[in-house]
Amino acid sequence: MKENRVEEVVKTHAEGFSCAQALLAVYGPELGVDRETALKVAGGFGGGMGRMAGTCGALTGAFMVIGLAHSMTKKGDLQQKELSYEYIRKFAEKFRGRNGTLVCRELMGVDVSTPEGFAESKEKKIARTICPKYIRDAAEILEELLADSLKDRG
Repeated sequence: MKENRVEEVVKTHAEGFSCAQALLAVYGPELGVDRETALKVAGGFGGGMGRMAGTCGALTGAFMVIGLAHSMTKKGDLQQKELSYEYIRKFAEKFRGRNGTLVCRELMGVDVSTPEGFAESKEKKIARTICPKYIRDAAEILEELLADSLKDRG
């Protein structure tokens, strides 16, 4: 496992970037997306998709990385499309296995889509105390899956 990338993801989040941004900004450059573009693309996915408290941004960031590594780029390449979906499902299964859910509001214990929940998350500093664990989990799982996919390519 490339421990330095996992740590870099956690550090990028600690600098104030969202969980989705941290993942895509660290992994994107190796997959053809420069850091600034990665930060822009992933910018709206934090807080469970634009602070709607849905799918965790660590997952959406990881899904974007998986897409960069595996998605279909040629019309009709359904085998590649299915491979991408397979890696997304594997990622989700592993993340759910570690954390019980894929949903931001459930992971954080507050619903940041409401003014009250957002205020509580700020007061308790949830993004700085609870979220780093999920971001680290996402990066570790991503490392496993990327290593497996490189083996699959042979």
